[in-house]
This record gives sequence, C-alpha cells and structure tokens, in this order.
Amino acid sequence: MKICLILSVFTLLSTTISHGQNTTIKVWPETIPGAMGNPDYKKETAYANNGKSPRIKKVTDPTLEIFLPAKDKANGTAILICPGGGYSALAIDHEGRDIAAWFNKLGIAAFVLQYRLPSDAIMKDKSIGPLQDGQEAIRIIRRNAAKWNIKTDRVGIIGFSAGGHLASTVSTHFSEEVYEPGDAVSARPDFSMLVYPVISMDQEIAHKGSRTNLIGEHPSPNLVKRFSNELQVKEDTPPAFLVHSTDDNVVQVENSIRYYLALKDHQVPAEMHIYRQGGHGYGMGRSDNTESSWPEALERWLKMNKLL
Repeated sequence: MKICLILSVFTLLSTTISHGQNTTIKVWPETIPGAMGNPDYKKETAYANNGKSPRIKKVTDPTLEIFLPAKDKANGTAILICPGGGYSALAIDHEGRDIAAWFNKLGIAAFVLQYRLPSDAIMKDKSIGPLQDGQEAIRIIRRNAAKWNIKTDRVGIIGFSAGGHLASTVSTHFSEEVYEPGDAVSARPDFSMLVYPVISMDQEIAHKGSRTNLIGEHPSPNLVKRFSNELQVKEDTPPAFLVHSTDDNVVQVENSIRYYLALKDHQVPAEMHIYRQGGHGYGMGRSDNTESSWPEALERWLKMNKLL
C-alpha cells in the first residue's frame, strides 16, 4: 500500500511538472450561452504529422489554459491565444501552447482558448458561438487582472488561420452583445496579432472550410458582410500586427492585405509582414525561410508599443 501511494504521488507530481503547473478553467462555469445539449457529441483529439501534432475537435465546453510567467519577469501584458483549424479543429500545440511558452519568456501572461467549434448539433446559432467564447475570455482575463498580475489596458489577442478570424472578429465585434455578460467589463482587446489569418467571408478570397463551418453553405449577404472583418473595421478597432506568406495556398494573402488597408483607411495603427515563402500553418516558423523571423519582428513591435 505504501509503495502504491508513493507511486501515485510521484505520478501526480510528474504530471504537474510536465504541464508547467498551468491551470485550466472553464470559460462558462455555469450556463453556456446558446448551447444545446447533445450527449452523442463529445470532444475528440486527432493527430497530424505522424502523431506529433494534436488537433482538438468537437469542443462543447470551452476552456482557458493559463500560462503565467515567472513573477520576477512578469511585465503586466496578457495575450489571449486562438489556435486555428478551419473552425473544425484546434491546432492546440504549435498554434497554442508553444506560442504561450514563447510569450512567457517575454514576461507575458498567455491564455490558450479552446473555443467552441461551430456546429448546428450543439448551438442555436453557430455563427456567434466562437465570438461568445472570445469575448468572455477577454473579460475573464480583465476580471482576474489583479490575481494574475496583469494590467487591464494591456490585454491583447493573437490568432492563427481560422483562429485569426476569431481574433479579428473579437477585435471588430467587441461591442456587439452576443450574450448577457453580467457586468461592464470590456471585451475589447487592446491590440491584436493575426498570423496567416482568415479575415473575409467573401467567396473571392475566403477559406471555404472556415466559411462553411461558421456561416453555412448558403449564407445570406448580411451574414457574409457581418463576418467579413475587413468590412467591420472602425476607428476604435485595436492596432494590429499581421503576418502572411505570398505562397499561402490555404488562406490567400489578400485576407491580410484587405484587413491592413481597412485599418489604414480608418487611421488604426497597423504593421504587416508579407513573406515570399512559408505556405500556411507554420506556427512559430519551420524552416530557414524568412517567415521564421516573424516572432522577432513581433517582439520588436511589442517593445515599440511599450508592451514589454
């Protein structure tokens, strides 16, 4: 019995250490807005790249995984991370936890959002499910700012691919009441970072999978316009840092270009890095090509904006 107890304690400690002592909390501890119960719809994990890259599917109960930097390094900045996956999965490691670890090295608190993936099987209105989760996640970070050593005016958002669409949606629809928040805490990010993002639902440049998953096969013109975020930019849209590759054959580079031009037209500060090569889905970078330098450019941008 004593041996079993020792082994159990060792296993628990090993598990805690391997996850960096991070905490995961529910975005909606009580009622999930717009949710419909479906006992047959259960969360799944698939693997890509020979089992090296987990992809989380069928998220029904969204969570925030909290990555806090060392206390002596924390600078008060916080970033919500939205992994991509075409609104059908979440690339939780290379577009989520790996990004969080990098931000922690810079003294930034990072929060990986496992948002609900739009589905008529579990949502009354699948088009707003991810936005509801994104808005509430920003509010959770601000509500807990004192506990997590965060400055409430330095809360940003980053998104990759379809996660970039969610990040830009939160950035352009932060004042849209898609649920009853229960308090007056702002859902507006103070800044945004969009990496090879889906931006538009315009069929000319939209990522078809993300478009269909979010707004359906035959969306109305109003729904297309509502979630084409280049058309939703206003003067109070947060400043943005954009990254894309010209040879991206999954999400066309025109998505980033249109968003950048909309920001420019509305006098919103923006910086865009377009690389000749890189393709899509590279996370922090995966080669000696120039796209691998975007984290360095982002670090400089964060410093320039006094976020480090």
